[in-house]
Amino acid sequence: MAITPIDIQQQQFKTRPIGYEKYGVDEFLEQLAEEMERVLRLNQELREELARTRTSLDEMKQRETTLKETLVTTQRMVKDIKANANKEADIVLSDAQLKAERIVRDAEERRIQLINEIQEIKRQKISFETSLRALVMSHIKLLDLEVVEVEGDNNKDENHLLEESLPFDEITASELNGVDFDLDDNGFDPEDL
Repeated sequence: MAITPIDIQQQQFKTRPIGYEKYGVDEFLEQLAEEMERVLRLNQELREELARTRTSLDEMKQRETTLKETLVTTQRMVKDIKANANKEADIVLSDAQLKAERIVRDAEERRIQLINEIQEIKRQKISFETSLRALVMSHIKLLDLEVVEVEGDNNKDENHLLEESLPFDEITASELNGVDFDLDDNGFDPEDL
């Protein structure tokens, strides 16, 4: 059973001829009631403060939970972003490597093609030089031929000279077909003779 300060103040004791002094007991009961009231008020304030503290603690726990969830979500997002960035970097790097390999392959093919073209040009140059030397040599031989004087009555010898083939007749027209005789500074010019 709970005793309130009012219960203490209103408590009446039976009196006996030999007993406590009534004034002392009343004064003590009054002091006790005041102290009890102060303790109850303090207890009520502490309960209210405890309720406020618990409410605040619950709010803090909710905030902490929210912050933890936010932190976990943020960490997961950062991890995903890093993973995506790494994947994207790998893709870009792979594409760059493929392009670089393609460029190197194309350059190598072009180099081989140019080497083949240079070899073909050199072959054509050698063939042309050989044909030109043969032509020049045939002209030189033609110039070096000793012309035999033909006597007026010796028609047989004249016919023989006319029937004899000339050295440049050996070079066919197909060999000279498409030959350009305008040569550059490194070539042979017939006017130099």
